[in-house]
Amino acid sequence: MRGLYSYDSSFRARGYARVAGMDEAGRGPMAGPVVAACVVLPEGHVIKGLRDSKLIPEKDREKFFRKVMDCALDVGVGVSDVETIDSLNIYQATKLAMRRAVTRLTEPPDILLIDAVKLPEVQVKQVSIIKGELKSASIAAASVIAKYVRDRMMYHYHKLYPQYGFDRHKGYCTKEHREIVQKIGPCPLHRKSWEGVMTLELPFGDEGESGQSKRRKSN
Repeated sequence: MRGLYSYDSSFRARGYARVAGMDEAGRGPMAGPVVAACVVLPEGHVIKGLRDSKLIPEKDREKFFRKVMDCALDVGVGVSDVETIDSLNIYQATKLAMRRAVTRLTEPPDILLIDAVKLPEVQVKQVSIIKGELKSASIAAASVIAKYVRDRMMYHYHKLYPQYGFDRHKGYCTKEHREIVQKIGPCPLHRKSWEGVMTLELPFGDEGESGQSKRRKSN
């Protein structure tokens, strides 16, 4: 726990007062948007139990979402919808969502800690960190915000397309989701660029929130 916070503190000790963490939710699913969040946490404030959102049970995510929102100095959220994902590819759409999240902060951060991505268009000092949500408190906080916001969007989409079960699988390529799409076909929320969606020859891909789905190669 302390390690998450000491990592961010090490950057403040180098003179970066506003340390922002960035993460996304929704790169792997075959349906729905990709959501990015950027979070600036206050120095010295510890959220007990904060960790990567994928390690937090769904029933507890709202609690951590509220805790982050209550204490954060700044929060920005960016979204790329399905049309954007299909026109750009998922990697570029994810970076666009991240750029949008940064611009929605009330003021630019002094340094941006990002989970395994770099944003050359953003004129802020950046550090790309592999598995950053396991090392940085601000990235872990961003993962919570992004995941909670995306889940709420998928609950809303479930009301529009209840036959697909978006409230359960959130658009990921679970066995249930594959079988539904193979039976009744895709809806407007399905990513046409995701391998097999349009042909209904769906590969076995991501069964949940932690793996990598099979999709067309994106650069």
